Amino acid sequence: MNKLIILDRDGVINFDSDQFIKNPEEWKPIPGSLEAIARLTQADYRVVVATNQSGIGRGLFDMPTLNAIHDKMHKACALVGGRIDAVFFCPHTNDANCGCRKPKSGMLEDIAMRYGVSLKGVPAVGDSLRDLEVAARVGAQPILVLTGKGVRTQEKGGLPEGTLTYPDLATVVATLV
Repeated sequence: MNKLIILDRDGVINFDSDQFIKNPEEWKPIPGSLEAIARLTQADYRVVVATNQSGIGRGLFDMPTLNAIHDKMHKACALVGGRIDAVFFCPHTNDANCGCRKPKSGMLEDIAMRYGVSLKGVPAVGDSLRDLEVAARVGAQPILVLTGKGVRTQEKGGLPEGTLTYPDLATVVATLV
């Protein structure tokens, strides 16, 4: 079994926006993130994205548009020799009170089931408290990056015990491979 790493999307792989990433043109990779994914791929990691996408539930974009955004991300990774094995997402708003929206653990439990693995110690990289909380909840290693909302998240405090902090995804990957 290959090693597994779980990445949040917005603020970790690509620049985030308070107005949401609503189309492929708005999806722009953070410098070094795609190359970091390529390094993970070459080191036999399965790279899985777990992302809340409430823009669907809010009616800001539809499934074909989300697919087009993810297609752009997959192709951009492939161009530098990387591969994202799968993208798991929650399309619901906070009000839906679903089990898959981070910080609830449904999405990560689905990942564990899909790959037939325990998430204990699996690196889970995010820029928001909810990314870190769900990682801790399932026994994964919470890793905060200071891209996206990461600086704000760090300043607010209350991070789960054992959270590791790095400037960006490239630095996380440099410590793993």
